[in-house]
Amino acid sequence: MKEKFEKVIQHQIVPVVAIQDVENAIPLAEALIEGGLPCAEITFRTAAAGSVIETLAKRGDMLVGAGTVLNIEQVQTAIDAGACFIVAPGLNPKVVEYCLNHSIPVTPGVATPTDIERAMGFGLEIVKYFPAEAFGGLKTLKAISAPYGMMKFIPTGGINAENVCEYLRHPKVVAVGGSWMVSSSLISDRQFETITRLTKEAVALSKKA
Repeated sequence: MKEKFEKVIQHQIVPVVAIQDVENAIPLAEALIEGGLPCAEITFRTAAAGSVIETLAKRGDMLVGAGTVLNIEQVQTAIDAGACFIVAPGLNPKVVEYCLNHSIPVTPGVATPTDIERAMGFGLEIVKYFPAEAFGGLKTLKAISAPYGMMKFIPTGGINAENVCEYLRHPKVVAVGGSWMVSSSLISDRQFETITRLTKEAVALSKKA
């Protein structure tokens, strides 16, 4: 299952998207692809999430996952729609176990050593550090991850153009999740040229890290 995350990791930055209108899905995909980041985590923070995942997955030129997954029903909805990975804000044992039993790549959220050890108990090697900045940022991540050499992290929450390189330079960070280039306001206002520009800038920053 670790291998299935390689495509996610190679992008280094995963756009975390909350989109209200499925009609904006295709223009968003085109903006991200033009910006050099054909990847998106569509969060279940909106009612349109399932339809957006399906719309993007059908294109065949994007890596599409589901985020803010809180229960098994949302996992099923996401996978049926074509999502190829699952991201959760916390570590829900039922969600993790269901995903593992069905060979679905899953990255649950962790914020403490206890969370990390629970993830290790499931055999996971990559977890989401969330909410990264609110929990002390990279300084805290370095401290809580130090005893767990085998675990890798995808920090999410408060990541932006100013701190992304610092996170990506840390050896235990394999990628970051961020929404600064795909904010809900940019999408709803159909500012897709701006999204493309910000995405190109984000990709350039990741290459410097």
